[in-house]
Amino acid sequence: MFKRISIFGFGVVSYAIFFATFLYAIGFIGNIVVPKSIDAVPQVSFLTALLVNSALLGIFAIQHSVMARPAFKRWLTRYVPRSAERSVYVLASSIALIALFAHWEPMGGVVWQITDPFGQTMLYAAYAFGWALVLVATFMINHFDLFGLRQVWLQLLGKEYTPLPFKTPSLYKVVRHPLYVGWFFAFWATPTMTAAHLVFALLASAYILIAIQLEERDLAQVHPEYRGYKQRVPMLVPRLFGKRNGRPPATEAA
Repeated sequence: MFKRISIFGFGVVSYAIFFATFLYAIGFIGNIVVPKSIDAVPQVSFLTALLVNSALLGIFAIQHSVMARPAFKRWLTRYVPRSAERSVYVLASSIALIALFAHWEPMGGVVWQITDPFGQTMLYAAYAFGWALVLVATFMINHFDLFGLRQVWLQLLGKEYTPLPFKTPSLYKVVRHPLYVGWFFAFWATPTMTAAHLVFALLASAYILIAIQLEERDLAQVHPEYRGYKQRVPMLVPRLFGKRNGRPPATEAA
């Protein structure tokens, strides 16, 4: 029983760290409240900042993608309980993000700046919409399974974990990856685009596009239905006309 409680406690702590990191990310990218944001006062040269920030984003991308692959999961569960595997992934991702926040180097310089009050309001609204969409999309595919809580809860009860079946939440009929659509809004919707913010947005967006290819390959192997779903439903941009139909994946692999 002690082992079950320990695994459950680990899962809860991992989730709490993730959620705190998620909230900090809103402030970090939006320059809101947090002690150090993406556009704090530059402390090093532009080139040094560019190299450091690119490395930090690269480390996060490698961690986030490698640990999401089935082969790595099989290796990891040789050393940690299978019920805790997702929580380990969530914790590692949070640590990688915390390291990025802590060591990020602001770069100065303004790429664009919207001064019109209406334009600023619209962009801030789009920023808020992006974060809300990310959160809503996770609940549509089972938020608690995605972040490991369902797994540790079931093992606490002594029940076997069963993978989630395909289901049809509304947003997943419109695009295959509404969660990533939310990230794009969060990365790009800003009235003041600085050099540091642009580097972050470009590299993070490039990573998402690569991660989608890896994720969809894994999903097609696990769920044969995914190939038909992929043909029927667009990846990120909704179709303005035509029939929207598809069966979305139960989980995001990355």
